[in-house]
Amino acid sequence: MTGAANHLLIAPVVLPLVAGAALMMFDERRHTLKALINAVSTLLMLVLAVHLLGMADSGAADGGAMTGVYLLGNWPAPFGIVLVLDRLSALMLVLGALLALAALVFALARWHRGGPHFHTLFQFLLMGVNGAVLTGDLFNLFVFFEVMLAASYGLALHGSGPARVKAGLHYIAINLAASSLFLIGVALIYGTTGTLNMADLAARIPQVPEADRMLLHAGAALLGIAFLVKAGMWPLCFWLPTTYTAAAAPVAAVFAILSKVGIYILLRLSLLLFGVTAGASSGFGASWLFVGGLLTLAFGAIGMLSSQSMGRLAGFSIITSSGTLMAAIGLSNAGVTSGALFYMVSSTLTVSAFFLLIELIERAQDPSMDELAAFTAPDEEAGVDAEDEVGVVIPGTLAVLGICFAGCGLLLAGLPPLSGFIGKFALLTAMLSPIGAEPNSTIAASTWIFFALLILSGLAAMIAMVRAGIRTFWAPAEGPAVPRVRLIEIMPVAFLLVLCVGMSIQGGALMRYMDATAQSLHAPSAYIENVLEAPRVGHDNGKETAP
Repeated sequence: MTGAANHLLIAPVVLPLVAGAALMMFDERRHTLKALINAVSTLLMLVLAVHLLGMADSGAADGGAMTGVYLLGNWPAPFGIVLVLDRLSALMLVLGALLALAALVFALARWHRGGPHFHTLFQFLLMGVNGAVLTGDLFNLFVFFEVMLAASYGLALHGSGPARVKAGLHYIAINLAASSLFLIGVALIYGTTGTLNMADLAARIPQVPEADRMLLHAGAALLGIAFLVKAGMWPLCFWLPTTYTAAAAPVAAVFAILSKVGIYILLRLSLLLFGVTAGASSGFGASWLFVGGLLTLAFGAIGMLSSQSMGRLAGFSIITSSGTLMAAIGLSNAGVTSGALFYMVSSTLTVSAFFLLIELIERAQDPSMDELAAFTAPDEEAGVDAEDEVGVVIPGTLAVLGICFAGCGLLLAGLPPLSGFIGKFALLTAMLSPIGAEPNSTIAASTWIFFALLILSGLAAMIAMVRAGIRTFWAPAEGPAVPRVRLIEIMPVAFLLVLCVGMSIQGGALMRYMDATAQSLHAPSAYIENVLEAPRVGHDNGKETAP
């Protein structure tokens, strides 16, 4: 990647940064203008992410596992800051942009007026997410992680209310503690290796003296705990169902990507730093991650069965998804990783749609649960109230909500023919026929446990969703009230579910992409070489070249 195309790598960070800064310049009462800026920036972000995904796929196919390395300040790695684009980071950019667009459109109906600085915080959250998946060194990973968390603190409190404030304060406290562990872990790793560049770390870890290896592992363990808190590993996930349930619907929908950022970092670092080329540190933490994933998966399934509200059901669905992905990472098999990536995209889209749908359904159950019904902040430039409708009320509301709820149920349970089934089937197939295994080799007992838990978690999700559906759409003798659902609110839900249907139809093409992504992750030599040998602008291996 050369010329102007190379500068696109920093655009996912610069675009939301500029948009967020611009939004701070306008009075909070100018809702329409701020909404327009946010919507344009988010839409551009999606277009840019899709373009980068195409570049990553075609570029990697032409020349290996790496597509682009951006040297900020034109300083070579490992001395300068680098942004790295490959198939995995491009996939995360697209997934984050899709969730952001759906959540924002839903919020434009009413929620964006429910508190100050919604649009600004929204853009800064995107900046943090995009930077975290693109950065190539641990220190700037910490910086972007903190930008993401700082914005999420404000969004978690958006809309006020005692339950939201209480859950938000718990969320802030646990993440501040995790950030402290992050810094300590980074310090230990830097003290033992002398670098924080991920590619340089991968090259130096095999040469770490045995006397220092315990400190290196301690730093990596502390770093891992910080990411496991965000990913929602048991028993560090106690904050997640409460926080996500209390958050505003569009906030909870976009928060679905945050736990996957933790999963992304665990996947990236475990295979890059402690993969097959890590010498004595090869496989460090994999068994712990696998066991923790199994426990998280079991806890999430039990939590779904015990949930008496749909919000907590959605929260425990995230925990179940995270447990599945952590156990898959712990197996350290390319085929399992490929299936896990497909499952990750499908489950994230589904849970995000479910969070949006829950608010619409709860209006039918109890109109008093409509938190914004009495919200009357005036709009400066238009002179309208926040109660004014955005869009039209859709006909056949309960039928539409019921269809969307059924779609979410099929996806969460992993039933055919939708993408949830394809993702789980790919995982199960890869576990029974692992890449590189001898023919007729014995499958480990731990793998059979994972196999059983994955199936039982789907059964738990199906039971929980059927029970919730009966209570909502069937059980009331007088029938549920008909909520006032606007077209702009149901469109994002339908959009996310249609994407899952599209994943089912294009399952073959997507699985090929996931297979290529997994193969490059499990063979990180190309990543290391491309980052450390990336030429500066005006230089090519030490020789002057034309800019």
